[in-house]
Amino acid sequence: MSVKAKKHLGQHFLTDESIAQQIADSLIGSNYSKVLEIGPGMGVLTKYLLEKPYETFVVEIDKESVDYLQAHYLKLNNNIFSLDFLRHDWQTAFKNEQFAIIGNFPYNISTQIVFKTLELRDQIPEFSGMFQKEVAERICSKKGSKVYGILSVLAQAFYDVEYLFTVPPTVFNPPPKVDSGVMRMTRKENYELPCDEKLLFKVVKTAFQQRRKTLRNSLKTLNLSDKLQEDIIFAQRPEQLSVEEFIALTQKIAADGI
Repeated sequence: MSVKAKKHLGQHFLTDESIAQQIADSLIGSNYSKVLEIGPGMGVLTKYLLEKPYETFVVEIDKESVDYLQAHYLKLNNNIFSLDFLRHDWQTAFKNEQFAIIGNFPYNISTQIVFKTLELRDQIPEFSGMFQKEVAERICSKKGSKVYGILSVLAQAFYDVEYLFTVPPTVFNPPPKVDSGVMRMTRKENYELPCDEKLLFKVVKTAFQQRRKTLRNSLKTLNLSDKLQEDIIFAQRPEQLSVEEFIALTQKIAADGI
């Protein structure tokens, strides 16, 4: 019995055991005792997670995969969530306990998984997984890069990010058309920001919606005062600002009375 990959779910099953082991080993494993794997499919990564000292949970939306996991991984017991990761209340599911996230993420929802993780940052000290290579690179990119954007700034505001290794299409069934990349996010020791976090999200998203324009133009919809816009920072484009500079910009906008 095996599971047929479903295109509408963005499934590409990893077939290389050594890469599965490398991904499982990418979790450092401190400050939590539970791990949630997203989209386990037939459990190629799950089997290595079950050897670890923490308790493994999986979340899988595909009923056929759930049936396969129940039949082949008895150690999972009642630790299979047969539902949509993005729509579930994980604070209640894990009773506000700390847990890590890992997975070979479906490409079509991978950025949404990161945004959901940022929402749950109080509970998620570590996150590791496989993305389309360009998405993993974007999350880990620094200011000045052409791919530096919303996801880069917001992920790096709360987490230290690290691009770990590249995975070729040949180790998947069916093979995707692009390379994949594995990256890790480790929550910063002090991840409380010295600014209004909701406002930071708004400023970053608004700025990068027109990334080729200067901040003076891209942030026009925020109705900032003329005096504030005289600040030299507004002559720059969003990809020229570091995470710290975006935080400083948000502080200035808050002081301006938005």
